[in-house]
Amino acid sequence: MLKKWQKIFILALAFAVAILGSSIVTMRLTQRGQTPVEAKTAEISAYLDTFFIDDYDEDRLADAAAAAMVAATGDRWSYYLTAEEKSSYDEQMKNAYVGIGVTITAQEALGGMRIEAVTAGSPAEEAGIFVGDLITEVEGEKTLDLGMTGTRAKVRGEEGTFVTLTVLRGEESFPVTVERRSIQTPVAAYEMLDGQIGYIRIANFDSRCAEETNAAMDELIAQGAQALIFDVRYNGGGYKDELVKVLDKILPEGILFQSEDYQGTKQTDRSDEGCIELPMAVLVNQDSYSAAEFFAAAIQEYGWGTVVGTKTVGKGNFQTAFTLSDGSMLNLSIGKYYTPQGRSLTDTGVTPDVIVELSDEDDAKLSYGQLEKTDDAQLQAAIREITQKLS
Repeated sequence: MLKKWQKIFILALAFAVAILGSSIVTMRLTQRGQTPVEAKTAEISAYLDTFFIDDYDEDRLADAAAAAMVAATGDRWSYYLTAEEKSSYDEQMKNAYVGIGVTITAQEALGGMRIEAVTAGSPAEEAGIFVGDLITEVEGEKTLDLGMTGTRAKVRGEEGTFVTLTVLRGEESFPVTVERRSIQTPVAAYEMLDGQIGYIRIANFDSRCAEETNAAMDELIAQGAQALIFDVRYNGGGYKDELVKVLDKILPEGILFQSEDYQGTKQTDRSDEGCIELPMAVLVNQDSYSAAEFFAAAIQEYGWGTVVGTKTVGKGNFQTAFTLSDGSMLNLSIGKYYTPQGRSLTDTGVTPDVIVELSDEDDAKLSYGQLEKTDDAQLQAAIREITQKLS
């Protein structure tokens, strides 16, 4: 049993170690010219290095600190991505990825991931995978255990490699080995509706948007379209240049778009006199963002078409992506966009000319591409508006 003087000695020693450690931390932080952010992160890092009892992942700590720092700005449109997340982001912006060419949804009651869409000409189509098939395993791992994100990650991989899926079709379960290849995601899907009304669904305004959308308009007009409906519901926006190219084809001569960056530099994009003079409608909803909103706003302000649906989200800032030294990415709001008439859409969005709500069930179906056009109340309202103009 320790004597009293021994206990006092141990306590004094522990106190001295703590004071010494604190002094070491303080010495490490006595650097001039540090910002409050630099000083705070350096201080926390020093205390962790000196006192924390367990090991920790420094990269994970750095990613968490970076994400929290950007989030603390209060700007919902600025964000930080890890190097791994940036890789997925780059694929998305290119409208291309390496995979097998399927869209899936989790179906716990059925026991796997249901195939909702198969890209035409994709490895999945070539392997005989159909809409409605259920993927229950990927490389022997159950998809319900992997979840949506884990299943996607395991199905994707390096181009030219192969992945083995366990597919359930009706009562039959069987393995399918599929090659991973580069898949281009279609941006503009189009078709001719009854009454010679051309319908174009624009998925986003990322790479190839203008090329595909403008080609879709040309093809529908060549087929005899008497009117056009543009669907930008669940469109997350994209590149300004892609948006301007599409608007330039549609609208007459005038201002298309305005912007001002953090330095006060202003830019105005204009269209030439060429335009499409057909009755038009634009479908929007609460998940139409950024470029999709300014697309609808421009057509609305020119009186060139009727906007139908629900109020858009109101994203009026634009961002620039900065790649950091470790491959991670900082996406920062650096300026503001304005409509042809000089309006900001920040927090106000676009209010449709004709407001039509979908039920929660139909809205969910729409988001997965499963809502039949005859059951789509917003599309049907746009068709009625167009039909009245044609009559």
